[in-house]
Formats: sequence, structure tokens, C-alpha cells
Amino acid sequence: MNDSDITGSDITSRTDLSRRRALAITGVTAGAGLGLALTSCSSDSDTDTSTAAASPTSSASAAVAPGDVCVLNSSVTEGPYYLEDQLFRKDITEGKKGVPLTVQLTVRDQTEDCGPVVGAAVEIWHCDAWGYYSGYTTTSPGGTSVPSESEDTSGANDKTFLRGFQTTNADGIVEFTTIYPGWYTPRTTHIHVKVHTGGKKADNTYEGGKVNWTGQLFFEDKYGDEVYKVTPYSQHVGTFTKLDDDMVYGGGGAKDGLMTVTGDISKGFTGTLTVGIDPDKENTGAGTGGGGSRPPSGMPPSGSPS
Repeated sequence: MNDSDITGSDITSRTDLSRRRALAITGVTAGAGLGLALTSCSSDSDTDTSTAAASPTSSASAAVAPGDVCVLNSSVTEGPYYLEDQLFRKDITEGKKGVPLTVQLTVRDQTEDCGPVVGAAVEIWHCDAWGYYSGYTTTSPGGTSVPSESEDTSGANDKTFLRGFQTTNADGIVEFTTIYPGWYTPRTTHIHVKVHTGGKKADNTYEGGKVNWTGQLFFEDKYGDEVYKVTPYSQHVGTFTKLDDDMVYGGGGAKDGLMTVTGDISKGFTGTLTVGIDPDKENTGAGTGGGGSRPPSGMPPSGSPS
């Protein structure tokens, strides 16, 4: 095509494309200089206002930042406490008491030079400070003694607390505001997570697409040793399972979901992890991969959610 064949719309289109490329390159360069800080994006809104993409995109030019880890993360069981149709929101606490925790996840396409996956819907869920999951509040978390969930005064919705979705931004990042999870028999401290792509946000939840990764996020034992001594955690009496003794954690560090944690018990913690996925594959967590072939036993819920 010569210059005489170029229309005004062609020029506009090429100009916009060049601008977008320049912005992308600038963003990658800045992110590379930040190293692990690439996973520290935040939002002022409690509700995610972005729209989930019908099909995710990743930038092959967005190379992994120095110190960042990009491997294909191990998928594990979703466990017995999963509930569909949860809400898009940043803050999932609903007033639940506990040590503040910010969860920052960066989702990358491990098959395309670890470029960020944009528009993926990341879903997390975990138990409260006493070990109860929303939807299953009559299922005892075990231990020597634990208050009944009916004694909780937070006013949280029994079917939705500590569950939610966020959509990855242009850097493949999501951030959740929550509390440090409690524990239940026979598991170590953990947070469940799914990464969905190919669907869309509808009625403030996520529909369609597929689950590319089902995983769990873990903490070094030293944090639980400290947190579980303070209220309301200390009202759940017993001994939580250590990380190395857990039936699901694969022992591979970040690859198997072990987060990098900063902060302290007085001001709260931040847990970060880079998650490498294959957007072309599906893993619903139905018992595959990384030591998670069997669901947590001991206190599984029976029947339908309450």
C-alpha cells in the first residue's frame, strides 16, 4: 500500500495503535524497574468497575520483572466449600473481624513470555477467624473448642462473606481487601483461588468462559503462630496444621502457592504472588495436580450449602 491508498481513518487507526504501543512499552519499562512492586497495584473503590473481557489478552512484550517468578502454577482441588455466583468486589470482609490482609495477585500467561493476562476474573474465598466458611456455617471447623458461628456479631451475610471476584487490570493485577484466614481441621492456613477467562461480568458476577487455574494460597507458619494468639482467632482453641504437614500444599514454594508476606500484626499484612497460567487449558479443581488429588477430609460439609 502506498501513501495515496491510506485513508483518514487508516491514519487515525495507525496513530492510535502507535500510542497504545508506546504506552505499553512505557508501562513495561516502569514495571521492570519496580521488581516485585509490580504486584502492588491498588484501587480506591471497594467494587471493581472494570468489565471482564470476553477473551483475555496477554502482552508477550511485557517480560517478567526482575525478581518476579513466572512458572506454570500447580492446580489443586477446589475443596468442599466452593460456591458459584459470588460478587465482584475488592473488599470481601463484610465486617468480619480479624487481622487485615491485602491479597495482591499478578496473573501471567506462562506460554507467551509471561505477559500479563488482561481481563481475567480472579475469584478467592476462605474461612473466617474461627474457621467457618460462608454457606457452611453449621460445619464445625474442629479443634478443642470453637464459638458457634451464630455468636458472630459482624452482621456479615452467611452466604457471601469472605468471597469475591476482581478483574485483572492492564498489568494482570488484582487486589483484595480481607482478613488473615483462620484454620480448620485438618488443613493449614490457606486461601482458595480460581482464575477464569473467556466469560463476562453479568449482574455483578461472572458468567461463561472457563477456569484456567484452581489453586490455593499459603502462608509460612510463623504468621499463624502470631495471629492465632489474638482475638477473635484465640477463641478457636486447638492446634492448626503446619505447612509441611498439609495434605494439599506441594512443597514447591511460590509455584505451589506460597505467598510473599510483608507487614505486621498491628497494621496488617500484604500477601503477594505471581500466578502463571495457560489460557488455553482448563482446570476446575476436580482433583488434579500438585498434591491436591484428594479433597480435604476430616470435616467435609454434608448436603447443600446452608
